[in-house]
Amino acid sequence: MFQVRIHGRGGQGVVTGAEMMSIAAFLGGHHAQAFPSFGSERTGAPVVAYCRIDDREIRLREPIMQPDAVIIQDPTLLHQVDVFGGLKKDGYILINTTHTFDDLGIGEFAKGFQPDHLLTVPATELAMKHVGRPVPNVPLLGAFAAVGGLISLDAVQRAIGQKFSGAVALGNQQAARAAYDVVMQQKGESHHA
Repeated sequence: MFQVRIHGRGGQGVVTGAEMMSIAAFLGGHHAQAFPSFGSERTGAPVVAYCRIDDREIRLREPIMQPDAVIIQDPTLLHQVDVFGGLKKDGYILINTTHTFDDLGIGEFAKGFQPDHLLTVPATELAMKHVGRPVPNVPLLGAFAAVGGLISLDAVQRAIGQKFSGAVALGNQQAARAAYDVVMQQKGESHHA
């Protein structure tokens, strides 16, 4: 079972991102489950959502305490919330930022991880460019498709098509593809580093 924990703020589409990840996993032939951690749902307040992906039926219902991947939609949470709590040492970290891990003040922490598991994507900028709104969830979903090969970009595109329609769907699909390409480029560079 692969477990993903998504951290963001109210209004950034954290819960929708987890739901769309589970839809993409399902479309790819996996069993999947997505659910939010309910707390204060105010705009701007920290929000957490979870997604589990497996080849068998998933019976677990509790929050994910030892994720295989952490997606951080808002880097301001890095020093406010324990976003890395329980993250497995071979886990993935995907952050919505244009900065490096050192710039973010987590360079030392990141040294314990495989370099090609540490990824950054300018998801907010990609969302603004393609959708016209600063909602990083869909670009991060596209980026996640490039991370571990658990969900395909095609499945992400189809999940977007189920969730949105018209120009919004098209813009989100373009943003997801752009983020996917950013990660594929980073992964290519980390293999040559």
